[in-house]
Amino acid sequence: MRMKLNRSGQLLLVSAVSLLAAWTIVACGATLTADFVYVTSSKAAGTNNYGNVDVMEVNYESGRLRHIPTSPFPSGGRDPVAEAVSPNYQNLYVVNEDDNSVVQFAIGSDGKLYPQNTINTPGVFPLAIAVGGSRMFVADTYQPLPTCSPAEPCSGSVAVFPLSSGGVPGAAVANPSGNIDYWPLTAPCSPTNVLTPSAIDVPTSGKYAFVAAYDATAAASDSTNSPSSNGCDVNGAGTAPTGYLFVFAIGSNGVLTATSGSPFVIAPGGGSGVGVQPAAIASDANGHVYVTDFLGARVFAYAAGNGALTQLGGSPFAAGNQPAAIALDSSGGYAYVANSLDNTITAYTVSDGKLSTFGTFGTSTQPVAILVDPNTGHYVYAANYLGASVSGYQLISSSGAPTLVVTQNTPYTVDPQSTALAAIPHQVDQSNF
Repeated sequence: MRMKLNRSGQLLLVSAVSLLAAWTIVACGATLTADFVYVTSSKAAGTNNYGNVDVMEVNYESGRLRHIPTSPFPSGGRDPVAEAVSPNYQNLYVVNEDDNSVVQFAIGSDGKLYPQNTINTPGVFPLAIAVGGSRMFVADTYQPLPTCSPAEPCSGSVAVFPLSSGGVPGAAVANPSGNIDYWPLTAPCSPTNVLTPSAIDVPTSGKYAFVAAYDATAAASDSTNSPSSNGCDVNGAGTAPTGYLFVFAIGSNGVLTATSGSPFVIAPGGGSGVGVQPAAIASDANGHVYVTDFLGARVFAYAAGNGALTQLGGSPFAAGNQPAAIALDSSGGYAYVANSLDNTITAYTVSDGKLSTFGTFGTSTQPVAILVDPNTGHYVYAANYLGASVSGYQLISSSGAPTLVVTQNTPYTVDPQSTALAAIPHQVDQSNF
């Protein structure tokens, strides 16, 4: 016999079932948050004129972004321009260019940021950061010399900081070649030429550090637009910048040693005559390294074996105008480039390191940073500097013809002048299952 309930009893039963379902979801650690995304914005805010870090959660089912409570957080310094996360996803490191500082934040289980430590970089105006294993690598625009300033620029440098098991940065590693705690970036043409770093990358292997830089002092080509072997101008007739890719082997003590042939000249090819200005670097687990050329609207691809670089066939590959950032998915099967002048993303499939375009997709104004969500690998986000927003996309590839579709409610509003992106997968606590 089926028991009959009046309307009040039915409502009570429905409420009880709902509460039980909700308790079960919480107890089992289930969540619709796939990742937390961190967006630095450089526009001054607050009493200290600091920048901000917007913290947003990624909906697992739709890819939609939503600010977490209490977001944004102060960046701990002026003009945040770059960020990186520790390999265990428990720390975020934010580079504040105007303060020559890096701030370590502990990341809570709810994605919130808790400032822990601030260190100063050896040089002036840090602009790029990478974390590999138990070390942090920072590129400074200028070396820490008394004569180095925007009025009298000098070449940049790289510093290495050990990280404790808790992610705390220690003192910069000493360079054994001199009484200094950094590695100068020197142009092969002449030590007096100004070499400006633009990006740094450390593959997951932690064996090498790649640093992109360009020399606007030296010309990249002669009158026939053919660069010499070391990137120096042959007869003084060229006027375009030379692009370089430095490759350092990382010692067990954190000491950097330039590999044979480093720095490698990023040759424009094709007689373009515009030179090369590298803007971003990305690497995959298969030993491939990619460098975007801001001036040439292209991506250079290399195989990196034992610290030597070999340009892949077909490289450079076409991108949009002023490609400012590049990201790879964890599988190494897809690559995405943010084209800051075109307000677009160029999407590629990757096979043996070679790039094949499968589409160009619109963003908001001036995308300058891009990432693939580390949890699912299906969501792509671009930070738009002038758009004060993040554009979101979902990779659809089930039909065999991949494409990107915009996520729900995109673009997502963030603080003005967004500069960088980082993300961590949401760690689900399953201890109560």
